[in-house]
Amino acid sequence: MPVIVVANPKGGAGKSTLSLVLGTSLASQGATVTLIDCDPNRPIVDWKSGPSKSNVRVIGDVTESTVISVIQEEAKARQFVVVDLEGTASRLVSRAIARASLVLIPLQGSAGDARQASRAVGLIREEEELVERKIPFRLIFTRTSAAIPTRIERKIIASLEAASIPSFQTHLHERSAYKAMFVDKLALDELDPATVNGLEAARENAMKLAFELVSVATKAKEAA
Repeated sequence: MPVIVVANPKGGAGKSTLSLVLGTSLASQGATVTLIDCDPNRPIVDWKSGPSKSNVRVIGDVTESTVISVIQEEAKARQFVVVDLEGTASRLVSRAIARASLVLIPLQGSAGDARQASRAVGLIREEEELVERKIPFRLIFTRTSAAIPTRIERKIIASLEAASIPSFQTHLHERSAYKAMFVDKLALDELDPATVNGLEAARENAMKLAFELVSVATKAKEAA
């Protein structure tokens, strides 16, 4: 089953938010999902300690010596495995990327984030040489405006297209609902629209992103 690795050597790019939104959205549609939390702060492990009834399985305390075996075992049992990596270039990160069916690289619309995303692409290229296979990847913009993209975002998107670097069409928009997931420790479909602004729009954005993920992952599998 697809192993989706979320990687960017820069902290604060939105890896944990993207992982949690995708994992819980897929689970809400009936998919069996494991989220492997490799972030040292364990934000998804902390989320799972709350009242959410989502059937996602969350695993923490994964080390560089165990990450491959954990990924392999979960991939045998679940339809999707989503790995939220730490924000650094480490052996754990490289080993997880080597097992990926698809690597997602979240970035915000800034020159600094674009440079760090390029580093992530470089890490993927290095792992491709080691495992002797192509590792599919996509960049995903996070915390963008749902209304009007900024001038910098437009320039970065244009440069990515010119360089033929694959990116998701769907962005993970800036939504208070995504922050509320971690605060209330609930999935999007469990949050109360009376207390969370823009919840319906966040749900639509998350589901569109999940559907694009399924499409991209399916095509990557067919091309493998």
